[in-house]
Amino acid sequence: MRQRCRALVWMGASVCAWWARPAAAEEAAVLPTIECRLEHPLHLTSFAARCGTLRVPIDREHPKVGFIDLKVAVVPALNRRSTAPPLFLLAGGPGQSAMQVYVSLSSAFARINRNHAIVLLDQRGTGRSSQQSCTYPEDWQEPDDPMPALRKATVECLAKLGPNARFYTTSIAVRDLDEMRIALGFDQIDLYGGSYGTRVAELYMRRYPAHVHAVILDGVTYPQQAIGTETPQDGERALNLIVARCMQAPDCAATYPQLPDDLSKLLRQFGPQKVKVTIDDPNSGLPLEIEFNRRILNAALRMLSYSSMQASLLPALIHEAAHGKLRPLAAQSVMNMRQISDQLANGMQYSVICSEDEPLLAGGGVDRAAMAKTYQGTDMLDGLHEICKLWPRGPVDADLHAALHSEIPTLLLSGEADPVTPPLDAERAAAGLTHHRHLILKGEGHGQLPTGCVPIIAADFLDEAAPDKLDASCLDRHTPEPFFLSMTGPAP
Repeated sequence: MRQRCRALVWMGASVCAWWARPAAAEEAAVLPTIECRLEHPLHLTSFAARCGTLRVPIDREHPKVGFIDLKVAVVPALNRRSTAPPLFLLAGGPGQSAMQVYVSLSSAFARINRNHAIVLLDQRGTGRSSQQSCTYPEDWQEPDDPMPALRKATVECLAKLGPNARFYTTSIAVRDLDEMRIALGFDQIDLYGGSYGTRVAELYMRRYPAHVHAVILDGVTYPQQAIGTETPQDGERALNLIVARCMQAPDCAATYPQLPDDLSKLLRQFGPQKVKVTIDDPNSGLPLEIEFNRRILNAALRMLSYSSMQASLLPALIHEAAHGKLRPLAAQSVMNMRQISDQLANGMQYSVICSEDEPLLAGGGVDRAAMAKTYQGTDMLDGLHEICKLWPRGPVDADLHAALHSEIPTLLLSGEADPVTPPLDAERAAAGLTHHRHLILKGEGHGQLPTGCVPIIAADFLDEAAPDKLDASCLDRHTPEPFFLSMTGPAP
């Protein structure tokens, strides 16, 4: 490993651009970087890095249209003598910022960071890379028929984002990613993709296999999948698993013996019924009056299913709500929806889904009858259809949804109770992977890297890139978070 330092002019100042590079790295022009700090959104901590900007065409087929600046941060490996490839973090959503994901989950990457630099490229349209975001009505503000307000918000969003809103698809982002790899001077890289980031990783594996050393896919989408086609059924399955896990846990079953009935009662009640509820606003603490309705209930059940930590609250919240105490569940729903809204660049998300998934959804491959039987129903699908009627479609590779066949060493991570990317999705993705290992964490939800001993397993995998030799025995002792037996917490 050698260290490169060049005098470069950066915004009028002479700076030193450096990071650890393998000796065999391409002799490309090194992107200038400056010292920077990545800060947690709540200012809880910050991390030293080197930050830079790569200017790329908005429309790669017609560069004269204009350019956008892609922001990148490189967190150097702690072991400066390491020759390990850097790990590129590919965020989920679609619409999450890689930098924001890292500062929120930095401890999960700490073991990897011993030998691997962490490269945080905010995908075009997210974070600091020309973020494409708009304001849409919050669920508790919507009328009985939300579609007119959705159409109005979409027209206003497109007017704000301008005529280039369609150029934020996965196919273009993967070309950006490889251009950034070259600009940083790396020959081979590792990839970590979470949720939608697994789609980005899979397409990069397809396009640039010679430059990929190893891949971790966490919360796996399979290439043939259209986002949204199975989400309500997957959410129903996850919720049923959470309820069943409570009923199999003696303490939880004794505290909430009627939990299945309580849940059924709520789902029956908040079809037709609506109740005005006043909660303490999670942001300001001031009184906030909302209408507790089916959409609020569904959002709470869905968002609280995402991890066993959040799911640990569900039995208590369901029990309280079924007995007329709606405020705790309503407050959780509002808080979670706002957090998701803050994390996702919805304009970029619609560019991806409307270009890559809506054509498949509109092609008749959706079982609406099966969706209608779930607690989520067809609301999400109908909303996406309405938005995509107006949203312009961007460039999509013809083979984006083709099965992937690859010999790149790949580790796939799934949660048993994942409400959006269940283990079966990972099995479908793994069908064409010659060298892979699929690990399923009992009782867990969406995204496994921060869970238990997974950070150690992930680091070992990237160091050796040998899926068949990976020691994952620590997962045999893993248990999901215990359920709350009251609003104060689980049993001691």
